[in-house]
Amino acid sequence: MIAVVQRVSSAEVRIDGDVEGKIGKGILVLLGVAREDTTEDSNYLSDKIVHLRIFEDGEGKMNRSLLDFSGEILVVSQFTLLGDCRRGRRPSFTEAARPEMAIPLYEHFVTACKNFGIRVATGKFQATMAVSLINDGPVTLTLNSTERKK
Repeated sequence: MIAVVQRVSSAEVRIDGDVEGKIGKGILVLLGVAREDTTEDSNYLSDKIVHLRIFEDGEGKMNRSLLDFSGEILVVSQFTLLGDCRRGRRPSFTEAARPEMAIPLYEHFVTACKNFGIRVATGKFQATMAVSLINDGPVTLTLNSTERKK
């Protein structure tokens, strides 16, 4: 499971012009589910993201997590994060999980974040979405659940 994490002042996702999910200060997560992923991957990433100390404290140091100030998360499914561009010019998405597997893991990730008491907004799986954000910092990180196994 791959997550691109962006610290935001605000973010929203629209589908056909209508707001599907919207947050204030917090984290936008673009989440890609791989074929080999399990609920352990989802649990690992949700715990890691909720506890990431990427928000500034009173001294201007990144020392606070979402839990320290009731921040919010917007989760947007993003299978293209699993795109393999090593060969040719057209990405291969063979490593991305099929929807019947990816949807339950995506939903598990959302629920796991909510279980920490975080307000979570989402996009819609398999929809064409327009994502808007005000990147705060900017702070952008990439997390991969397979790295926990190293």
